[in-house]
Amino acid sequence: MEGSSTPPGTATDTTAMFTASEVESRVGVPAATLRQWERRYGFPSPARSASGYRLYSPHDLALIEVMQSHLRAGVPAGRAAQLTLASAGPEGAAGEPVVRESTASHLPVGALAPALLEALAGGNLTQAGRVLAQAHAHLPLEDVLTGVVSPALAEIGRLWERGDITVAHEHRASAFLRARLEALLDAAGVEGEFGPRVIAACAPGEQHELGLMMISLVLRRRGVQTEYLGANMPLGDLMVYARQRRADAVLIALNGDWALGPTRAQRRDLDGLEVPVFYGGALLNAHPDLAAELGGRYAGPDVVRAADLITAHLHAVRAGGA
Repeated sequence: MEGSSTPPGTATDTTAMFTASEVESRVGVPAATLRQWERRYGFPSPARSASGYRLYSPHDLALIEVMQSHLRAGVPAGRAAQLTLASAGPEGAAGEPVVRESTASHLPVGALAPALLEALAGGNLTQAGRVLAQAHAHLPLEDVLTGVVSPALAEIGRLWERGDITVAHEHRASAFLRARLEALLDAAGVEGEFGPRVIAACAPGEQHELGLMMISLVLRRRGVQTEYLGANMPLGDLMVYARQRRADAVLIALNGDWALGPTRAQRRDLDGLEVPVFYGGALLNAHPDLAAELGGRYAGPDVVRAADLITAHLHAVRAGGA
């Protein structure tokens, strides 16, 4: 593995030498947190050993310590990450960490969605990860979802429908984004004793789940205990689970006509649930009136507004206002 010519042990040294456990013992940041920062903010940037383990440099440790100092001062994590990256300086002056450049490092915010689309459509997941790292470093999570991920995802679908990319390209892009969203969902957590509980699932016959994952993520960030059940959920099973978990609401996603027939056929399985059922997804965005036909409420046209609408309703109910 190659490193810089800077003497080892200085802040600008990029020689990979510390394992995650060694970093934790030196600076007190758990390995799980380091991975989370890497996914969200693009740093630290560890190398990989021949067996796939992360190896961190003194440069990485310097960035971690700067991040910690901002967090201890009460700076929000997203802003702390921006300040940490800004403190590195473009040329790596003595005593300051050097941020490793990527081809995505100077993209304007408006170019992030097209850059993500280009990377995903071309199967370049390394570049897609770099674009998302920059997006997380400069934008709130909700803006990353609505302004970067959602437009790229929608265009990937259109490219596949036109035959401009293969099913293999679409599946690879979807798998990449699903893994990223799953990691963010895990980081956001779900368990707790307080807050309303929502059960989220894709309608029977619906396999496209990324939009619902994004709504679930934003709901968790709003303090809602959101349990995500995944794709193609029979409504009878959904009702049983929601009752057992004492859900305050159910959220169902439909993205195409392929899910409408099975949902209509199984709609009666939700009778007696006695909690509101919200419907969202591309099909509902095109035909909001379907929500009432299916015995529920329209969630909203995008992930943030849907999460806000559901959260507002749940809080109103708890406060006795609805």
